[in-house]
Amino acid sequence: MKTLELGRTGIEVSDWCLGTMTFSTQTPQEDAHRQIDMCLDAGINFLDTAEMYPVNPIRSDTVGDSERCIAEWVKRTGRRDDVVIATKAAGDMSLVRQGEGFGPDNILDILDGNLKRLGTDYIDLYQLHWPMRGSYMFRQNWTYDPSRQNRAETMDHMAGVLEKLKEAHAAGKIRAFGLSNESAWGTTKWIDLAEEMGAPRVASVQNEYSLLCRLYDTDMAEMSVNEDVVCFSFSPLATGLLTGKYRGGAIPEGSRMSIGPELGGRNQPRAHEAVEAYAAVAEKHGLDLAHMAMAWQRSRPFKVSAIFGATTSQQLAHLLDAKDMDLSDEVLADIDAVHKAHPMPY
Repeated sequence: MKTLELGRTGIEVSDWCLGTMTFSTQTPQEDAHRQIDMCLDAGINFLDTAEMYPVNPIRSDTVGDSERCIAEWVKRTGRRDDVVIATKAAGDMSLVRQGEGFGPDNILDILDGNLKRLGTDYIDLYQLHWPMRGSYMFRQNWTYDPSRQNRAETMDHMAGVLEKLKEAHAAGKIRAFGLSNESAWGTTKWIDLAEEMGAPRVASVQNEYSLLCRLYDTDMAEMSVNEDVVCFSFSPLATGLLTGKYRGGAIPEGSRMSIGPELGGRNQPRAHEAVEAYAAVAEKHGLDLAHMAMAWQRSRPFKVSAIFGATTSQQLAHLLDAKDMDLSDEVLADIDAVHKAHPMPY
């Protein structure tokens, strides 16, 4: 398993990360703990969770249970120092803290809640789940309108949050700071302010990135390279579309599509056409589609740690077969050709 530095923090993480958003619901605790053990055995030391997890669906009575599930693993094994744990403060979601979001007045209280649920004294990577000013992620790019943003309010909000995170960093409660669902402008503003204030610098941005969703490839990629910010990519398998399990109209029992048929706006005819084209590339080169999709992540010209999730340990075992795979120039050229023919399929 390859490793990379998390921004400029000195923290080394695997370039694959185990996502835990199904832990405690679709993935029962026993199997969730088995998955963490399997990943550590495979050289994956990175776990991602969030205040709002589990999802599919998000429910007010289960908010925080994925963090609690990880806490039980730490308590059982005593292996806290063997894992790099990333978690998040939720944005203004109605089911989390009555939709109050985060800001200078409450971010330290939110962090203390994360720490309590995780049963740990420190969080390795603390992320802001959504920009409070809004975001173009999750298909909002089609109608994105930033004209109602107030720049002065945004900058004051960022500075206030950073001041509090500076306190948390000094107290040893967080080791690194990251963003999620952010833009290039937003990320560079957080970085500039942090450098001015001596606050934790942005180490990563957790945005959607896969063969089917390549919004990160332009401005965000340039930012990542020049500012040493890791692309902490979520949905590298496009919520299962790139495993091939939905090909031919199949909807396996217990799959994400069986729970939420729209797949967060990804279940579109053009997406299925693109999947068939990528599947043809995989078949041409004797590759498994899911393996190819995951291996492609490490081919990018910027640092990527790809967050994958597995509902079951059996699915995880299959993905781990490709943990050291690199794609040939021929495969990458065929992938590029498909991307040009099927850009932005959802």
